[in-house]
Amino acid sequence: MRVVGLMSGTSYDAIDAAAADLSLHGDTLVLTPLGMISTAYDDDLRADLAGALPPARVDLATVCRLDTRIGQAFAAAAVRADAELCGGRADLVASHGQTVFHWTEDGRVHGTLQIGEAAWIAEATGRPVVSGFRTRDVAAGGQGAPLVSIVDVMWLRGRPGVPVALNLGGIGNVTVVPGGGAGTGGEPLAFDTGPANALIDAAVTALAGRDTPGDAPTMDVDGAFAARGTVHPPLLRRLLADPYYARPAPKTTGKERFHLPYLRAALDACEPLSVEDVVATLTRLTARTVADAIRPFGATEVIASGGGTRNPVLMDRLRQELGAGRADGGDGRGRRGGCAVRSSDELGLPAGAKEAYAFAVLGWLTAHGLPGTVPACTGARRASVLGSITPGGPGLRLPRPPTTAPVRLTVDGRPGPVRPDHLR
Repeated sequence: MRVVGLMSGTSYDAIDAAAADLSLHGDTLVLTPLGMISTAYDDDLRADLAGALPPARVDLATVCRLDTRIGQAFAAAAVRADAELCGGRADLVASHGQTVFHWTEDGRVHGTLQIGEAAWIAEATGRPVVSGFRTRDVAAGGQGAPLVSIVDVMWLRGRPGVPVALNLGGIGNVTVVPGGGAGTGGEPLAFDTGPANALIDAAVTALAGRDTPGDAPTMDVDGAFAARGTVHPPLLRRLLADPYYARPAPKTTGKERFHLPYLRAALDACEPLSVEDVVATLTRLTARTVADAIRPFGATEVIASGGGTRNPVLMDRLRQELGAGRADGGDGRGRRGGCAVRSSDELGLPAGAKEAYAFAVLGWLTAHGLPGTVPACTGARRASVLGSITPGGPGLRLPRPPTTAPVRLTVDGRPGPVRPDHLR
């Protein structure tokens, strides 16, 4: 089955469309990457989306317009991916949509909202579309995230030691897959570590653009700001004191918590700082919180993906936090122990497309009537078949459920071409 996976994360800078040929052999699902295209939201849509996200207040008319326009943007990406990557022969589209709110209170998720109406995708492509993945897990008592954990568990199962899959999007998330029960009693575990690029992007957008409003940067390209700055220990300590980091897993968070007003409140308690020092501190915050989150599990390797992997300063700081021989991390605290950090590209999944490929797998599971969650990872009462299916053409024909559900995922062949239309 050829599946197009569509993903736009919490950085909401672009729609990634990855195509995969998926086939089941015994208990192993074989994923052959067919390539990825990435299309930026147009400036007006991105600005309207940014203006509607928490802590902003919006009316239902705005939500309706965004749901339609994002659905149409996802549809255009799916049409292009089918034509360019599948030769017009895709069987299924799996759309994550755009998360605009994740309702959490007291460590529990009560609801989640992804917009980008699937009917626009189905109408444009003529293919059935799986969408609305997260809500069923929330209804079953889960966090609704990180949903890629089932893919990570199948993909990393059998690797030596304790491998950890790390995604560095707007928010960081990890999946811990213990090989011998070390640290988690043999059960996999997944959770959001906290902000990855979210606060860095907020700082660059708000602070670096003060003098150049017409051409304001929105991200720390190549870690340039962080490289010129110096970590400010009082700000770092204040940010690390957020109670989210001490909560037990499974847990999830988002830009509902880690946004510009949150950062401004922390900055107001400090002396005036340059944008470079703020970004250097936030970059260290991301590296520190990721390392602190996975260190208790005895991680032996971290396999990283997401936009943050293209920030060499962030990756260097993460290696410092996890590597042997690091004497100090910017606040006088020593570090010891070691853990390899590598890109998911080394295991066959392009770092910039891994989440889109993961949702292609989740779509495949749903189309075959198979659960798409690991309860130990999301905290749900049970594993659930995820999402809703929107028929593409006249009638709807789904494949028969297999007699054996996959427990492993292998990546077959070399990844296809990546055609980015944006710089992230």
